[in-house]
Amino acid sequence: MSEDLIPINILIADRTYRIKTNPADEEVVRKTVKLINDKIMEFKTNFAGKDMQDYVSMVIIWYATQNINNGGSSAQIEELTQSLLKLEAQIEKAL
Repeated sequence: MSEDLIPINILIADRTYRIKTNPADEEVVRKTVKLINDKIMEFKTNFAGKDMQDYVSMVIIWYATQNINNGGSSAQIEELTQSLLKLEAQIEKAL
């Protein structure tokens, strides 16, 4: 199955990561990355933070809270958690 994955470069919080994703998911990944970076800039503008890690953490909390507040079921929350863990693993491999 991994042979079906395509490599893409993403930029999150001024760092570039090369990850592999399903071609069908590429657009969703890129839109998610854009949302993350937009929120980082919003938090940098509105809140004090020591470093970029602070802003990334704020975005993670915001993203998870949005899902729960939008009526996310426990199954959807679990799916989101798994997706975030997969993305994190892909980023760790890229390092």
